[in-house]
Amino acid sequence: MTPRVIGRRTFDFDRQVAVMAVVNRTPDSFYDKGATFALDRAVAAAVRAADDGADWVDIGGVPFGRGPAVGVDEEIERVVPVVERIASASDVVVSVDTYRAEVARHAIAAGASVVNDTSGLWDPQMVDVIAASSATLVLTHSLNPPRVEKPRPVYGDVVTEVIELLADRVSRAVAGGVPLERLVVDPGHDLNKTTRHSLELTRRFEEVAAIGLPTLAAVSNKDFIGEAIGREQGERLEGSLAAMVVCILKGARIVRMHDVAATVAAVRMTEAILGFREPAYEVHNLHPTHNV
Repeated sequence: MTPRVIGRRTFDFDRQVAVMAVVNRTPDSFYDKGATFALDRAVAAAVRAADDGADWVDIGGVPFGRGPAVGVDEEIERVVPVVERIASASDVVVSVDTYRAEVARHAIAAGASVVNDTSGLWDPQMVDVIAASSATLVLTHSLNPPRVEKPRPVYGDVVTEVIELLADRVSRAVAGGVPLERLVVDPGHDLNKTTRHSLELTRRFEEVAAIGLPTLAAVSNKDFIGEAIGREQGERLEGSLAAMVVCILKGARIVRMHDVAATVAAVRMTEAILGFREPAYEVHNLHPTHNV
């Protein structure tokens, strides 16, 4: 895979896993319950994530699931000031988690270099906005309009159907003028999927990665983790890291995670095992008089 320039950083996804931190500027996030809703707290959390080793931060102004309605103007007001301040404070890649083209347009103008569209191009104008910019677009498998009650998902073969939809979205984006080198795919763990579907996606992640684009794994603290190991929200770190490492071994090259310091350590260790990076230092059993 040719190295990619995203924002002010360069990524070689043949030998590198990028860590995407999550910063929710929402009062009702499933994970932090509004802890980073205040502007200063959101900016501080993003800068801290970069200091802890995150390669980019993903800013969200609207929860994916159900909740109070959030208008376009309100979402822009939540997201854009955070993007502006992070972009001026750090060279970390800034992405915006939105399904609305108008929000994406304002965020890109403010300094975001990635749009993480977890709806799978629900807004028909999204491709045009991305094509008119230099931003990277994350295409996620999702079946239904965002923020509405979802029917029980039924698949013949969840992995095959996820790949088919993602291939269709890639084709739509390219036809609309977005170059392949500015696309990322995400199978969408838990989005319109049961726990068994998400486990199957994790088990066969290499089939999704075979699409040939950088593939994102967003598994952190999701319900399939909790249901698989019997842990409530806030007690899923170990399960999240285990699922993340499996995805990396099977081809994930971007991981979207909440607990940055633990994630960075696990990712760097996985990269070292895979031969992607040299040890940080090496002294064990190398002393000339040490024969143990």
